[in-house]
Parts: sequence; C-alpha cells; structure tokens
Amino acid sequence: MKSQDIRATFLNFFKDKSHLIVPSAPMVTKDDPTLMFVNSGMAPFKEYFLGNGSPKSTRITDSQKCLRVSGKHNDLEEVGYDTYHHTLFEMLGNWSFGDYFKKEAIAWAWELLTEVYKIDKDILYVTVFEGSDDKDNLKLDTEAYDIWKQHIDEDRILKGNKKDNFWEMGEQGPCGPCSEIHVDIRSAEEKAKVDGRTLINEDHPHVVEIWNLVFMQFNRKANGTLEELPNKHIDTGMGFERLCMVLQDVQSNYDTDVFKPIISEIGTITNTTYGKNEKQDIATRVISDHVRAVAFSIADGQLPSNTGAGYVIRRILRRAIRYGFTFLNKKDPFIYRLVEVLSNKMGEAFPEIKAQKQLIENVIREEEASFLKTLDKGLLLLDGIIDASKTKEISGEKVFELYDTFGFPIDLTALILSEKGYTLDENGFKEELQKQKNRSRAASESSTEDWVVLIDDKEEEFIGYDYLEADVKITKYRKVTSKKDGEMFQLVFNLTPFYPEGGGQVGDKGYLEDTHGDVVYILDTKKENNLIIHFTKNLPKHLNESFKAVVDKKQRYRTECNHTATHLLHQALREVLGTHVEQKGSAVHSKYLRFDFSHFSKLTTDELRDVEDFVNARISGKLPLIEKRNIPMQQALDDGAMALFGEKYGDTVRAIKFGKSVELCGGTHVQNTGDIWHFKIKSEGAVASGIRRIEAITNDAVKDFYSENNKTLFEIKDLLNNAKEPVKAVLKLQEDNASLQKQIEQLLKEKAQNLSGEIKNNLQEINGVQFLATKVDLDANGIKNLAFSLGKDLDNLFLLFATAPSKDKAMLTCYISKELAKERGYDAGKVVRELGKLIHGGGGGQNFFATAGGKNPGGIPKALDKAKDYLV
Repeated sequence: MKSQDIRATFLNFFKDKSHLIVPSAPMVTKDDPTLMFVNSGMAPFKEYFLGNGSPKSTRITDSQKCLRVSGKHNDLEEVGYDTYHHTLFEMLGNWSFGDYFKKEAIAWAWELLTEVYKIDKDILYVTVFEGSDDKDNLKLDTEAYDIWKQHIDEDRILKGNKKDNFWEMGEQGPCGPCSEIHVDIRSAEEKAKVDGRTLINEDHPHVVEIWNLVFMQFNRKANGTLEELPNKHIDTGMGFERLCMVLQDVQSNYDTDVFKPIISEIGTITNTTYGKNEKQDIATRVISDHVRAVAFSIADGQLPSNTGAGYVIRRILRRAIRYGFTFLNKKDPFIYRLVEVLSNKMGEAFPEIKAQKQLIENVIREEEASFLKTLDKGLLLLDGIIDASKTKEISGEKVFELYDTFGFPIDLTALILSEKGYTLDENGFKEELQKQKNRSRAASESSTEDWVVLIDDKEEEFIGYDYLEADVKITKYRKVTSKKDGEMFQLVFNLTPFYPEGGGQVGDKGYLEDTHGDVVYILDTKKENNLIIHFTKNLPKHLNESFKAVVDKKQRYRTECNHTATHLLHQALREVLGTHVEQKGSAVHSKYLRFDFSHFSKLTTDELRDVEDFVNARISGKLPLIEKRNIPMQQALDDGAMALFGEKYGDTVRAIKFGKSVELCGGTHVQNTGDIWHFKIKSEGAVASGIRRIEAITNDAVKDFYSENNKTLFEIKDLLNNAKEPVKAVLKLQEDNASLQKQIEQLLKEKAQNLSGEIKNNLQEINGVQFLATKVDLDANGIKNLAFSLGKDLDNLFLLFATAPSKDKAMLTCYISKELAKERGYDAGKVVRELGKLIHGGGGGQNFFATAGGKNPGGIPKALDKAKDYLV
C-alpha cells in the first residue's frame, strides 16, 4: 500500500465513524508560550482540552506535521543513527472532546489495524498503565485492560510504568493513562530466539510503538496534585512513517516510499549507494530526514535565524550540511536540490510545500553556502589552535569557543584532531557546554502557579474592535515568576477591550481602575491557548469588584496606523514588483512597522519611491475601512482576500478592506487611511535568500523623522558656510578629497620606495636568512606593498614590520619568502599570533604573510627584539 493510500485510509476510516477531517495545523506555534513547534498531534487542540474554546466537532481526525528537536521530546541526536526516530514526522490522530472514551477508542484502533490494514494480530502487543505508588497513588487501568482482553490474547497485554504509560502535556494541564500498540516485525528466527514481550520499549528497531491511545481524565495542578477532569477526552497518535514501514513490509522507515525517492536522489547527487557504507548511510538518513523538517518549517513561515525557533531550524539544517561535508564529501550546496523530490512526493497532501518550493530552495541554498564558508573558516581557526597547543591534547575551552562563537561542529573537530594525531579534552568541552546551559536555564527559569478562579466564566469576549474601555470583572488570575521579569500577575476578564499580541501586532497596554480610584497598570496583553491574558506587576486590591479597563488610546492609534500601512504596503509591493510577492512575516509596533516579503532582488531607488508613492496615494485617497466579521472562509477568498501560508484559520474569518486591498486579519485598524497622515520607508534589506524586509514609519514618527532630517540639513549647511546648493558643495568636497587622497597615495608610494633602499641596506644575514625587524611609518596597505615588493627583489627574506597609527593602536606584519617558509617550516601566522600578545592583541594569516593588531604600542620594541628567536 502506498503512503498516500495509507494516510487516506486512516482519515476515511474515522470519517466513517462521524469524525470531521481537519487539515494539519502549521508546524510553528503562535499562541503557546510552552512550545516553539507542534511536537505532538494534540498540540493544536490544547485550547479545547484546557476548556478555552470549543472544537468544530466533538470528533476530529487529522494527519498533523510534528517536529521534535528540543525540550522534553528531543530526538535530534538520535536521528540517522537509528531507523525509526525523526525530526519531522506525521502523526495520524483521532480525537474525542467529551464524546466517546476508552471502549470506542480501543475497539476502533483494533478494527483499523487488523481488519482494514490487515496487520497480523500475532505481531501486535499492547500496554496499559500499571498504576503508581508515588504521591499520585494511581491504580492499574483495569478499564483499559478489560477492554483489551476482548480483542487480544491476555499474554499480549503488558503493564507499563508511568514513564511509558502515563501521558502529560507538560508540568501542568490535562493528562492521563495511555495504551500503546507495539508491532514486532522481526523474522521468525529472531522471534523464536527472543520473546517479543521482552523487547517492548527497549529501543529495538523492529519492535516499535506505532500507536498511542491517551485517555485524558486528569488535570495536573501547579502544586503537582491531580484532579479529575469534568469531561473525559481521547487523544491518539499513530506514527505515519512507522505504519508505512509495517504495511510496506520493510525493516526501516527509510526503506518506505516516504523516504526512498529522497535517498535515491542523494545517492545520485553524491555518487554513493545507500546500504554499502555505514557512515554514508547515517549521513544519508540524516539529510533525508532533516531536509523535510527544514522545508516544511520554511513553508510554514519559519526561516532559519540566530534566535528562537529560527535557531532550531538553522541547527537542523547545519547538522545535515556537516554530515554531507564530512561523510559524503560534499563541499558545495546540494541539499536544496532535494526539495524538488520532496515537493513531488508530499505536495498533494501538503500543498504549501509545492506552493513555496522556490522560496524553500533559495533559503536552503543560501544557508548551505553560508555554513560551508563557516566550515572553511573554522578549519583555519582549528589549525591555529593546533599550532598554538603545547601538548597533543587540545583544550576543551578553546574547542568550545570554536563551537559556540563560530558554529563549528564538535564531532567534526574531534574527527580532524584524530586524523592529525591529536585528542580532544572532552571533559573540558562538556564543562564549558554545561556552564552555557546553566546560564541559559537560569535566564529563562520561571514558575507558574495554578489559576485562582473567581467567576466560572466559559468564554472571554473580545470587544476591542469597537471599544477602548469597558467595565469588566476578573474571572481568574495566577502568579508567574521569572528571572527576566520577576513577579508578575496574569489576569483574565469576562470581556476585554485589550488586543492580545498576534498577527504581528503588539499587545495593548493600559490600566485597570476600581471604584475606589486604585489603579493597576496593564503592561502587556497576550493570547495563550485561545485565552486573552493581561499582565500586571501588582494584583488589584479588590479582586471581586468591577473595574474600568482602559486601553492606552495613543499607543493603540499609532499601532493601528502602522497595521493598516502594512496592508497598503503589501498591496503596493504586489503592484510595483509583481504578484509573486507574498507576506513572509510582519511586526506592527506603535513606533514602527516591519514587513518581510518574498522577492528575488534588492529594490531599486525608483522601486522604493514607487512603493512609497503608491501607499501615500491611498492615504491621500482617504479610503474607509470596510470590515466583515465572522464570514465563511470561502466567501472571504471569493471576495479577493489573501490567505497566508503558516497561518491557522477557522471556518469563519474577519476580512479587512481598504479600496482594493483585502486581507484576512484579526488586528486593529484605522477607520480611514487618511488617519495615517503619511508613510515613509526607512530601510530595505535581505533577511534570507528570496526574502526582503522593509522597515517603515507613519504618522507622528514621520513628523519626527522629517523634523530631525531638517535639523541635520541646517547643521550641514552651517558646516558648508550656508552654501545655497549644499548638494553641489558636498560633491565638490568629495572631488577635492579624492584628489588629495591620490596625492597622499603617491607620496606614500615614493616614501615606501625610499624605505625599500634603506631596508635593503639594513638587512642582516642570519643562518642564510635575510632578516630585518624594524618600525616603519606606513599604513597597513603601504607595509604590505613594501613587503611584497622586497620579496620580488630578494630571496630568503624574513621581515617583521611594526607601526603605531595612534597612541592606542599597534600593528605587526610578518613576511617570509614562500620557499623559506616551506623549506624551514617558518610560519608568519604563528609569529604574529605569539608576538601579538606583546602589543595586547592577536592576529593570523598564511605561513608566508600575516598581520596582528593590538592596543599597546609600548610592546613594539620587545616584539621586534624577539623576532630573531624564530630563526634559531
């Protein structure tokens, strides 16, 4: 059975059981501070389990893209070495929100596996929760055990511990016992030797869990205790890739048709054959897995970067690059070429991968090229560390610096050192790594207490589109303590005019005032699992009374100007540059806006002016806001609204229209484009290959911008003696400066020629080497030209030049004839690295030419004096 048919069969089976099929949510999470990525099938449904929202149906089924690389479920370092762990994987799931429970979940799972997929019952095992004797004091899940006995022999029902058979979404929240279904696909000979029961949850590649049925019946409170949930839920997750392995009768996920086309393409590109060499096979598995994770992440809107979720994606991609570099001997970009195969394979089930193919290829290719340069640079730096080492064991601290600062992989370092006869101080490296982790953990440490419920209110109403203040009541609150913010309180109201951070727009600020005149300031507003949360530094004194909630009108107005401007900017870019332009991210603050978009080249001055003019024409046109709330998604699309990849939309949406600009948007906007006053682009640049970024300002910020520019212009005119045409005056200064620069260069050239004769006369012959260490009064370029000019005229040269451009700057330059460096092993890089310490600096270069800079000119005489020592 092909993988496409396996997926379709699962979804249609549960559709026939009255489940609603829903598409996979984007892999990158938006409103869940506990997760960077969706790491399980249930993550997109957390708001329903927490009671913060109502699902479209009480029965749902889907195939969810998941990513596990960090936190509790960290599979990254195992990927490639075994054949059943992945970073990106599909989780087939069926869900019940307060509808059916254990009986139906177990019966339907068994029916699908054994009657529809025709998996032999004799290769299946199931587990149930055995209970626990810890503080939870939980009993054996006899209900699940008794139901399983109706379907499978009792000797195939195993009792599992809390680690394997009690599922929790985190330190707090809904949880419960679970039943895992395992499959044993070993050969008959192996089964005869070892009982499959003994291999359950023992990391055997052919005895693996394929389906987990979670019975959510408890809630874990902040104090660690459990309470029964009022409604019982079902959350099941079946690993799609593992199921394909079983149904396609192969021994590895990588042998299924999910991975085989990618692996085949890797072999073609790298001229390797999968299955012939263990190290190459591991590298091939790493790359085939990681390209999927990175491609789907980019398609969902998360680009590689140096922080947060972007750093995780960059780390995954760099792991793939270094495995190709080290084990497949690929020194140039090639992973991007696999996107075509991936798109052909998965584009039907996940259309975003096909729609974003060009962008994905561009981003991966640029990331590859950049990291390959880093590897080249790292190799040079590692050579320097080896040269400077006095022992055959290389300092773990130095290697960690290479890893942490330059991103040079530790395993590659260890391999190179081994090849050169050196060892790595692994304990020293691990100590430095642990120190960094401790620093990071300490900085992000936080504790969250349980909600204190004041009013049982099922739904918090947002009224912020129509009102900026309202009388509210606090329904619940909790205390959150973190290293960064200290003690904060999170408040939930029965209704709120405060807009929560989302869609790129910042959350509202403002205040709460009680009837006694006491005020508590709201510092931020965010959305967490569909719950609007207001952040305060203090808890109101009279919690059970009514409050007047007031949004900061000035900040909201400025933010609205910037948000509406992003819509007009999007329209302008598509008009000026072409309809290939798509929004790839935005940040809407009260002081500025940032807009990321797909485009292949830097915008010209004319294009930027045209974009600005287009937006300002719409502002001058005073276009009114036409807002449509809670309209069907299809109706909005038919009206011309643009849906963005990576965004999660419901069945009903909100459409925002200004003239011909129509977008799906939950943010706040001005009532008329004329309110924006003016739009000004401040910068335009690249974020990644094929992604550009514009930063711009509106309204008061534009007034301030022009005021500051005007002030600067008058200052410049003052410096130019109030020239009537300051531009011409500046051009004249530039021309004069260029002319004087040429004269200076000519004088320095003549000075160097004169110095050349002096230096030749002052050369000393030591052991057959023409040697001189002296101070010269030239700039860096002049010294280099002088050294290479002497090198052309003379053989066996060893020169060390020093110069002090200022009282706190010093520079050393070492030149050694190439033949001399080769024959006698002299190394200019080593010379300047060591002597550079005397001028409180450092440097490097090649064995025949190197430079070092420092802050201590007083160390120059000693450095010059010590230069002779290298000739001994």
